[in-house]
Amino acid sequence: QVQLVESGGGLVQAGGSLRLSCAASGRTFGRFASGWFRQPPGKEREFVAAISQNGVVTYYADSVKARFTISRDNAKNMVYLQMNSLKPEDTTVYYCAAGAVTGQQARHYDYWGQGTQVTVSS
Repeated sequence: QVQLVESGGGLVQAGGSLRLSCAASGRTFGRFASGWFRQPPGKEREFVAAISQNGVVTYYADSVKARFTISRDNAKNMVYLQMNSLKPEDTTVYYCAAGAVTGQQARHYDYWGQGTQVTVSS
């Protein structure tokens, strides 16, 4: 089992930045790919970014490319999502996930955190 806990969400003005953190515990986190997803109200969970087990491969949704950066520190069992140039449409709950595949769909991930709220005011 892998337990994931997100932190770093909050309220920020449009154009501002936030850094989300995901702390992992349990089995060796370095064996798992990791991803960030978000779920706007009334919509399905959508892909934001993913990173491979060794951090070499990353993927981003078109909507966040060039604004968000995913990274990881396996020695600390941490995954991060640096979010810059935030927009009001980025407002929603963000979830950290871990799985065997560096996928861009929620079904690729077996473990999920509880989510952290990000609110971007205009």
